[in-house]
Amino acid sequence: MSLYEPPVQIQTLTYRTPNALIQYPQVRGLASQQAEHKINHNIVMALQEMERQQQSVQSGSNPEMTVHFEIKTNERGILSLMLSNYTYSTPMAHGYTVAKGLTFCTATGQLYRLGDLFKPGSNYEAVLAAEVKRQIKERDLPVLDNSVTVQSDQDFYLADKALVLFYPLYAITPYYVGLPMFPISVYSLQPIIAEDGPLAVLTAGVV
Repeated sequence: MSLYEPPVQIQTLTYRTPNALIQYPQVRGLASQQAEHKINHNIVMALQEMERQQQSVQSGSNPEMTVHFEIKTNERGILSLMLSNYTYSTPMAHGYTVAKGLTFCTATGQLYRLGDLFKPGSNYEAVLAAEVKRQIKERDLPVLDNSVTVQSDQDFYLADKALVLFYPLYAITPYYVGLPMFPISVYSLQPIIAEDGPLAVLTAGVV
């Protein structure tokens, strides 16, 4: 059976003020209006939470904010996005970026958590953490300490047959590194991926 699903329609909405440029995605034209509403609602909620995080970090005056997004996957009934909020306020030493990965099933509107991608009891956190540590060593990334872990609420997105894990600024690396990202081939994870999850859909051959 073919896994082909046409890409979903993405409309870019823009909101401007003297100190802000906000561009964010909303899906349109889904067969299920309920799924469409769930996806769009989750996107807006994520943007609002990111702004709240910025208010606690950029606590100076006259904040300037730029919000944008990237589409990472839009195929086979899977939509994966990365939202980004960069804010600077006076007299902070530098601006701050908050990023959020969102991955949806476009048929139902389900927002996937990291644990949804793997079989129950697969110990996926340890498997992924070991790969992150391997990449840190291979790429000679400076880390703030050796307690690098992967949690069930870990941020991620899906892109081109890869699961990409990423961490907030300062979480595991110094600021100058930026947002540390770790792409992991979905094929290397096949023994532990959920049979009905999005990684299984992405690893399936084209029919």
